[in-house]
Amino acid sequence: MTTPAPPDLLYSETEDDLRAAVRSLLTDRGGPSAALAEAERARPYDPDLWRSLATGMGTAGLLVPERLGGQGATAREAAVVLEELGRSVAAVPYLTSAVLAVRTLLGCDTARPEVAGPLAALADGSRVGALAVPLPTAPGGAPPATVGGGAAGLSGEITSVAGAAGADVLLVPADSGLYAVDTTAPGVTVTPVTPLDLTRPLARITLTGATATPLAEPARARDAVADALLTGAGLLASEQLGLAEWCLAETVRYTGGRHQFGRPVGSFQALKHRLAALWLDIVSARATARNAADALATGSPDTAVAVAVAQAHCGEVAVRAAQECLQLHGGIGMTWEHPAHLYLKRAKSDQIALGTPGRHREALARWVNLPGPVG
Repeated sequence: MTTPAPPDLLYSETEDDLRAAVRSLLTDRGGPSAALAEAERARPYDPDLWRSLATGMGTAGLLVPERLGGQGATAREAAVVLEELGRSVAAVPYLTSAVLAVRTLLGCDTARPEVAGPLAALADGSRVGALAVPLPTAPGGAPPATVGGGAAGLSGEITSVAGAAGADVLLVPADSGLYAVDTTAPGVTVTPVTPLDLTRPLARITLTGATATPLAEPARARDAVADALLTGAGLLASEQLGLAEWCLAETVRYTGGRHQFGRPVGSFQALKHRLAALWLDIVSARATARNAADALATGSPDTAVAVAVAQAHCGEVAVRAAQECLQLHGGIGMTWEHPAHLYLKRAKSDQIALGTPGRHREALARWVNLPGPVG
């Protein structure tokens, strides 16, 4: 019996270079301050930033093989991009288009032009896609069947879809399979709703006899959507990690420069203990997020377990980091002008996206045969 290789939790030189390039771009575009300004514009995303990130740097096609028009990278590289996007709470549809939509199409028959065409367009960033399932849908949890019909006309409604506002193509699971629907087609209505996280808008999709392109039959469609949700949940942990790291770094910077009683408030023992405990949580979050990314990249048989562990931990760590950031900034942290509230809203939104920590712990208990308490 061959012993599986241990997970590689370290960053490669290629990943470090990618991180530096993405961070440089986001810093040049203003970082969190720009994200706050973008939130006030009420646009689905920043098209100029997305063009630079997705097309100029080629990150939209990281998960797509080169023969299909992508970069031929792995989930490890995509995880690095999401770390930096979490660090800056950038308003771009990377998770929804370059991860969820792309992985869904990769789960279909890519030899078919109906699949290869949209996939190449998503990979080069010329089009933006969205998987039309509610954002809270967890891996292994089938989305509710709310759309019926076929290629001649799909009808139904899907709520709380992330990335639908501003998308060019929707990948719609229906009772008869998976379909591609152009958002400009007759019978398609995408209605933005007010989200908690202003940097990741949600929308309600209403289809009324909308013409659609069939992509996969029901069985393959279920597998494709399940794989996309698992990949999305695993890589979402890296976004949560980046968010938590920014919150800790910003809080350390602020408390080191804020003085009371002639001393930096960061030198007070109670605050040092809180920040040290948060640092330990983030170290663990980094290990679980990297483990999930590596498992996805290598096709590990323990991928589902690695993803569940990452989401069960990283979601709560990101929220705790954002709460500490806001509280330890004092009065300025409660203002709209400081970006701390964007991080807390993103962290809370991410906590329920693609399954809550509790949902992932329940799944993990089943997979490792650890039943919960009875009675």
